[in-house]
Amino acid sequence: MTFDYLVQQLINGISIGSIYALIALGYTMVYGIIKLINFAHGDVFFVGAYTGYFAAKAGLGLILSLILAMVVCGILGVLIERLAYKPLRNAARIVILITAIGVSFLLENLGIITLGAQAQGFPEIVTKSTYTLWGDVTIDSIQIIVLAVTVILMAVLQFVVHRTKIGKAMRAVSFDMEAARLMGINVDSTISATFAIGSALAGAAGVVFAVMYPSVDPLMGIIPGLKAFVAAVLGGIGIIPGALVGGLLLGVVETGVQSIPGMSLWRDGVAFGILILILIFKPTGLFGKNVREKV
Repeated sequence: MTFDYLVQQLINGISIGSIYALIALGYTMVYGIIKLINFAHGDVFFVGAYTGYFAAKAGLGLILSLILAMVVCGILGVLIERLAYKPLRNAARIVILITAIGVSFLLENLGIITLGAQAQGFPEIVTKSTYTLWGDVTIDSIQIIVLAVTVILMAVLQFVVHRTKIGKAMRAVSFDMEAARLMGINVDSTISATFAIGSALAGAAGVVFAVMYPSVDPLMGIIPGLKAFVAAVLGGIGIIPGALVGGLLLGVVETGVQSIPGMSLWRDGVAFGILILILIFKPTGLFGKNVREKV
């Protein structure tokens, strides 16, 4: 195993980890605001991929397909929040959690009924070119696009959260919802905005994932969605930088395991093994802090 081989696996791992990070941001933002693990988030990812699929078949390029997928998924996220979660705002967490699982199944089965269960080939909207960095280390144009999309969307998200009025409202609501309401912040609109932003990022992730692995089907969001949840927990769910680091770490570990001869089938098992270890030894994640609750 040479140094070039290790660097190549690192590049491959960061590419897939970037997609996990984009999806994980939706999990962590929603949890940070209303303490809900939105298991329907992985299915928003598949809606984004299919939106990109139809946009690409209509002749739209990558950028327009990305924007359209983000808009559609943003609207879908708001609809899910308003129709499924808002009426249960004061219900027990387990009730909302079960509702999230129900919404997930609903989206998957609606997808199968309307789109068919068969996988569809994603149109080639990016010409794949391979560039040699040095020696045997290469990077292709799709990996570059995935990294560029991730970096740009992360920068936009950081700007929105730290420099805009809605970002300040999101931080206030995540800190103390009732205090934010008393200060005149529209909590319902802030929660809807959080779902819209998180779902838009999942839509973008769906398109770049379909470009990297050119196939779409209604159940394609299950495994990436679960792995993004693992990434969010790994980084510290509710912490935005943690979602990024968790996604990248998970991608690198997963690719590293896959690159070992005879271990490729253990890739998914290792990801969920990490979840178990994190929950046992550091349930707050890498960036989380233990906070004692007064009783």
